Amino acid sequence: MSNLLYIIAVILIIGWILGFFVYNVGGLIHILLVLAIIAVLFRLISGRSV
Repeated sequence: MSNLLYIIAVILIIGWILGFFVYNVGGLIHILLVLAIIAVLFRLISGRSV
């Protein structure tokens, strides 16, 4: 589960970077960044469960 959160966070950050610099979609891209930060914070708060 924890690895999945990191993978999702990395994908969202890459999507944010691509969207911001290539497509410049606007508010949707910043939502991806916020979701990635929330995923990382959730992982840090929950700690290691394994």
